[in-house]
Amino acid sequence: MKTFLLIALFPFLMSTLLVFDFGSTSDWSDWEIENDTVMGGISTSKLTRSEDGHAIFTGAVSLENNGGFASMQYHFPPQNISGYTKAIIRLKGDGKAYQFRIKANLRERAAYVYTFKTTGEWQTVEIPLNKMEPSFRGNKLNIPNFDADQIQEVRFMIGNGKNENFRLEVEKIELQ
Repeated sequence: MKTFLLIALFPFLMSTLLVFDFGSTSDWSDWEIENDTVMGGISTSKLTRSEDGHAIFTGAVSLENNGGFASMQYHFPPQNISGYTKAIIRLKGDGKAYQFRIKANLRERAAYVYTFKTTGEWQTVEIPLNKMEPSFRGNKLNIPNFDADQIQEVRFMIGNGKNENFRLEVEKIELQ
């Protein structure tokens, strides 16, 4: 009760776990592009740096050859996230829908997915971790939503079922 009262009165006491801040480091070597080309598709994308140091994820999604997605992913050693309940992402999109995905363990087949719509302006997207739904190859799985105490991958993906160009700028990813 005392901890809750303190957090309610002083929300800045709540801890934040920085997953990645693109502007604070020049080493993005652990970020990778993965598109539908792994399954024969022809979608393209790239990751570049803005003048402010933010990540710019751009490309073109194509439905040809059974394709339809582009993604950028970050793998890292297992990170304890006990006590954290939401992802906080500072980004600027192009008005399209994107997915934020996490994996507790790289050996898992399922990813946990939350779809959000961008506004075309800078925005802070808050994603409740327990609302992230399990999915494998675009199919929702009949298992519980995300409830793990660690993560080892974060990913941004676009795959809206149509041919489209896209641009997503990301400043940072945190957990609260």
